[in-house]
Amino acid sequence: MAGTKKTILIIEDEPHIVMGLRDALEFEGFAAISAGKGKDGVQLARSENPDAVILDLMLPDINGYAVCEELRRISPFMPIIMLTARSQETDKIRGLDAGADDYVTKPFSVNELIARMRAIFRRAARPSAAPELVELGDAKINFSAHSLRVGTTEHALSFYEVELLRLLVERSGQPVSRDEILQKIWGLEAGPTNRTVDNFIVKLRKKIEKHPDKPVHILTVYGFGYKLATPD
Repeated sequence: MAGTKKTILIIEDEPHIVMGLRDALEFEGFAAISAGKGKDGVQLARSENPDAVILDLMLPDINGYAVCEELRRISPFMPIIMLTARSQETDKIRGLDAGADDYVTKPFSVNELIARMRAIFRRAARPSAAPELVELGDAKINFSAHSLRVGTTEHALSFYEVELLRLLVERSGQPVSRDEILQKIWGLEAGPTNRTVDNFIVKLRKKIEKHPDKPVHILTVYGFGYKLATPD
């Protein structure tokens, strides 16, 4: 039914990319709306309240980082996937720090992007065994509010940060492989150069750990993945 379709906002100035994404998304049962400029995309986000955003980094009026930050002010929960021709690790980290949930480098596979979208909504609809309120050391996490508080400082948590933390909490004390995290949360197959999971672990440690370079809560299982340490 049309009323149940998830709406994806595409903010991209290259018409052939917009056309390809719209066709693919609509074929897969999504509704698609688009804007060719950052300011127009922000306006559409305000008026149409999309379920997710595909955002190009290089736009003709303002850059994607600024657009991403504005979208985050509109909705801290809305999944945002950033598209760019840049492949530098520093650009990826900057995009994630601006509030993007994921980062896809052009040229990209439309099928992969669709898989990520499906994973987002599948994960969001899945009941979780994790409690809604969790404490990790000084950090108090509220999954429903997508927030994390340490003392008087509150951090908004993006969609993927929440889902990654939920998965680790559900499996507390057990190692969870990078491959499983990537497949369950991002809907992707593992690749030797895919650092998506590692980048998000870095983000979460900065918010949760007193000393992110010496974590005591989110631990690395070398050569495998990560685990959440159980309290003594």
